[in-house]
Amino acid sequence: MKVGIIGCGAIANIMTNFAVEGKLGVDLKFFYDKDIERAENLALQVDGTVVLEIEDMLDKVDLVIEAASPHAVGEVIPQVLESGKNVLIMSVGALMDFELKDRLEKIATSTGAKIYAPSGAIVGLDGIKAASIGKISEASLITRKPPRSLGIKTDGETILYEGKASEAVKEFPTNINVAAALSIACGIDIDVKIIADPSVDRNMHEVHVVGDSGEFTTITKNVRCSMNPKTSVLAAYSAIKLLRRLNENIIVGT
Repeated sequence: MKVGIIGCGAIANIMTNFAVEGKLGVDLKFFYDKDIERAENLALQVDGTVVLEIEDMLDKVDLVIEAASPHAVGEVIPQVLESGKNVLIMSVGALMDFELKDRLEKIATSTGAKIYAPSGAIVGLDGIKAASIGKISEASLITRKPPRSLGIKTDGETILYEGKASEAVKEFPTNINVAAALSIACGIDIDVKIIADPSVDRNMHEVHVVGDSGEFTTITKNVRCSMNPKTSVLAAYSAIKLLRRLNENIIVGT
């Protein structure tokens, strides 16, 4: 499977490293970024090709990875889907714009393309998806990050946001993809609290879900990407596992 990537930041770097080692599970060949030098640096590692326009890769790939920004999802993913190509969206928060989500789904339905969204920086999303077959009555997320990851300075624990996921992704578009993934998996607009905490050195997510199938809590403490402290290594790993899964004959997990 030939793949192109939009956005050549931290996640793209991790994926390219796996591609160099032959561990990505797909053939990563095309790179696009508004910063051409960043795209060139990654393309050189895998004998790939830098494209100046996204349409230049569409007739040569089977799947396009979006690893740029929520804005990029609305700006370029419709074009990719209209060409009949599958997409993997890292900026899942963009899908909390329900008009955009519906638009992308309609295009994908008409062209036969698939839209993939990895589980990202949390564990337990497979269980939540299973629980959503029944009724989920309560779901919440507490995200706790070092202040630098949230772009602020504070000497003490500070609650930056408390409310619904749909509003959280508007205020923290590059920090709260987890809230979007959870809301979409649950089928409800979950409760979210975002805390800047100088006492922690990892991105932490505590999830609590109650439904007719039971109740569970998960806590994830993520190592942050050295290139971008807003991004957790697990987010990139979840996308890599999803890519590998596309070619697996035995699939474990929901």
